[in-house]
Amino acid sequence: MPKTFKNFINGKWKSASTGETFDNINPADSGQVLGRFQKSGKKDVDEAVAAAANARKSWRSMPAPRRGDILFRAAEMLVKDKESLAREMTREMGKIIKETRGDVQEAIDMAYYTAGEGRRLLGETVPAELPNKFCMSVRMPVGLVAAITPWNFPIAIPSWKLIPALVAGNTVVFKPASDTPVSAYNFVRLLEKAGLPPGVLNFVTGSGTEVGVPLMDHPEVDLVSFTGSTDTGSQVAQHCARQMKRFSLEMGGKNAIIVMDDANLDSALEGVIWGAFGTTGQRCTACSRVIVHRKVLKKFTDALLKRAQSLKVGDGLDSKIEMGPLINESQRQKVLKYCKIGVDEGARLLTGGDVCKTRATRKGFFFQPTLFADVSPGMRIAQEEIFGPVLAIIACNSLEHAVEIVNDSRYGLSSAIYTQDVNHAFKAIETLDTGITYVNSSTIGAEIQLPFGGTKGTGNGHREAGTAALEIFTEWKSVYVDYSGKLQKAQIDN
Repeated sequence: MPKTFKNFINGKWKSASTGETFDNINPADSGQVLGRFQKSGKKDVDEAVAAAANARKSWRSMPAPRRGDILFRAAEMLVKDKESLAREMTREMGKIIKETRGDVQEAIDMAYYTAGEGRRLLGETVPAELPNKFCMSVRMPVGLVAAITPWNFPIAIPSWKLIPALVAGNTVVFKPASDTPVSAYNFVRLLEKAGLPPGVLNFVTGSGTEVGVPLMDHPEVDLVSFTGSTDTGSQVAQHCARQMKRFSLEMGGKNAIIVMDDANLDSALEGVIWGAFGTTGQRCTACSRVIVHRKVLKKFTDALLKRAQSLKVGDGLDSKIEMGPLINESQRQKVLKYCKIGVDEGARLLTGGDVCKTRATRKGFFFQPTLFADVSPGMRIAQEEIFGPVLAIIACNSLEHAVEIVNDSRYGLSSAIYTQDVNHAFKAIETLDTGITYVNSSTIGAEIQLPFGGTKGTGNGHREAGTAALEIFTEWKSVYVDYSGKLQKAQIDN
């Protein structure tokens, strides 16, 4: 029988009040059940929120350097368990083992980096306009955070939310994606062992309807931090706005790489392949459009087709495999639907466009690496997020034309340009309307010490990672200390 995993509430592992569970499936072999998880309900959410609310005072009272020490210990434990965490993640999420090692490494980097913020949490000291008066600003925790995370980075993205929230003095209720709860469980278990006091971090599994909605609607929750689709993020925003509740949204992308006529085409080819087919295209930063200058269009397309057709697809635990499965059958059917839409719209299917039918892939949710040529910028496959291994090739006449195509999108997360012209590179940095821009690199590969997030439909203006994450999880307090011994009136007595 598969192992049954429990919720973590107020420092104890316990079953859901519903008495029900759901299965966690290996996407590379849909007959393999990796574990059973609690199918929680509102009562479990209420209990978790109550535990986090009760722990708020003592946790925020703990000196921030001591909070940082706990998170530093968590980083050390992540280093020790990196390989086992990565292998379990490949089994439950599907991406190849090199990528799941990178997922865990991102959490390691985040934990080490953010633990140091326990000794900074920087504010400002500024001159006062009156004599014998001192002015400063300090950061205060927001309070109780609801963290709702996706399945494609099941340890890295939770680390972006949980670790900055905790070092800043907040308590957390964490709802992971139902497709990848094993990795989330492993991360929470590790933080428990690192020394988090009871109630500071609580873990509740279940559906968005039965757990996510009651969590974001709970009056004790001060901030909802969400990563997922733009459609779901819009619903989160509506729920929070009705209650005047803070919310941070990190949502979709329709990311593009520009390949100029002076680009190093070999380098650009590897960047496009990595961006389009890494994580089977299931990244918010995945390259789903490549915009190629007409002077090199045929040469680059031929090389891209040859490379895409050579990709080895299969179980990600095999070190020779370059692309794993999609997360589930529903996602595979969505990708298949978009491939049919692309053909109906008049795009030319160069390769792929269907489920994998080899003996090695028949048990899982595998899909062929797919290329479309002759794509116009207004086609649905060039506008809508597919979240699969589907790449649209679009021709451009100039840098200005390419930038216009990139910016013609409801999203604005990541962009890239391959060029040897420094003027082109800086003009692209200036004019591309995205939160992230790479020069001579792919659209994926963000590092944790810089802000992560996008413009337009990608988010609501907040950023994760780096010190920018503290802007989400803290409130500013301005402090004025008057030691003049008399009432001084700013803007009046000066």
